[in-house]
Amino acid sequence: MHLLETRDLTHIYRGDVHALEGVNFAAERKSRIAVIGPNGAGKSTLFKHLNGILKPTSGEVLVRGEPITKVNQNEVRKFVGIVFQNPDDQIFSPTVEQDVAFGPINIGLDETTVAHRVEEALHLLGIEGLRERVPHHLSGGEKKRVAIAGILAMEPQVLVLDEPTAGLDPQGVADLVAFVNRLPEEYGMTVIFSTHHLDLVAEMADYVYVMDKGMIVGTGTVEEVFARPELLARTRLDVPPIPKLIRSLRENGVAIDMAYTYEDAKRSFLNAYARRG
Repeated sequence: MHLLETRDLTHIYRGDVHALEGVNFAAERKSRIAVIGPNGAGKSTLFKHLNGILKPTSGEVLVRGEPITKVNQNEVRKFVGIVFQNPDDQIFSPTVEQDVAFGPINIGLDETTVAHRVEEALHLLGIEGLRERVPHHLSGGEKKRVAIAGILAMEPQVLVLDEPTAGLDPQGVADLVAFVNRLPEEYGMTVIFSTHHLDLVAEMADYVYVMDKGMIVGTGTVEEVFARPELLARTRLDVPPIPKLIRSLRENGVAIDMAYTYEDAKRSFLNAYARRG
């Protein structure tokens, strides 16, 4: 039984717009999954099905083996938390602290539990100093952290991030990558995210789904997907610079270990240099 699964998921918007076509997707506990593809591929529509925001035209979504229904929908939304691409879509309270507390209060938790969860979420995102600030006066990166904190205060087992690095500066991206990579091991969470930046896939994911025109057109580990440049080209994406460079060197006879991230590439070059004596 998968932690989270879709079976032959199809969604047709009004006007006969086929956003998803027979999508089969699965996530396990503590996994890090990237969903990549061009604009309009169906990534956001898929994500909105994972906790019942949207209902399938056909097919089903299973959470811990159970389909999402009106009866269990509230429990599902506590189990699967979604952070939208634009944080302004889910920030609406007068202060950061009130915004982070909104979810726990809304599900009926007592005052002590709410306060504890808010403190933990603010600390985890490093935004304790923003608690009294007006959310809409914050920077884009700060708003993103507030939106994530609001979801984490619900203590979900699955965190879904739609284009989490959109609008972030390089330091904000680095901080987000470090934060996301802590969640599976330290908190037992499953992380599912979409991105156009394929260099982040190597940093943040164990497994990849490639989408195009509402369908899953490829799956595999990071290594398997990046080894298929024709698949990425089909979806108007490209292999990131580091694996592209390393693969080119190997094809030209350089004895160097394959690498997908900056740190891996640095080790590969040092090892190759050491072998040359």
